[in-house]
Amino acid sequence: MYEQSKKAKQAKKKQHVVQLKEMRYRPKIEEHDYRFKTNHVREFLEQGNKVRLFVRFAGREMAHTEYGKVILDRIANELEEICTIGQEPKLEGRRMTMILNPRAAATKAKT
Repeated sequence: MYEQSKKAKQAKKKQHVVQLKEMRYRPKIEEHDYRFKTNHVREFLEQGNKVRLFVRFAGREMAHTEYGKVILDRIANELEEICTIGQEPKLEGRRMTMILNPRAAATKAKT
């Protein structure tokens, strides 16, 4: 019993729990802000976490939701070597949402 519990503890230490991280964007985002946030998304994916991306629309921005889709598609294209699309961009109220899943080969080995 003691040996089994010890093995179970060791196995539990080495496992990685996948978390769902979130990153919010706006339709009129500046290039520097876009790069900064996208680099954080890249880090989350390399750590093996899923990422939910939001584009939040305010007021009259709802008339041009295509800008949000362009932003989400651009992120997916830039990060396609380290992620797969878990959920296509979908408009829910004032938010457009997309989920990215990490690729197994792209995650960094924990040391």
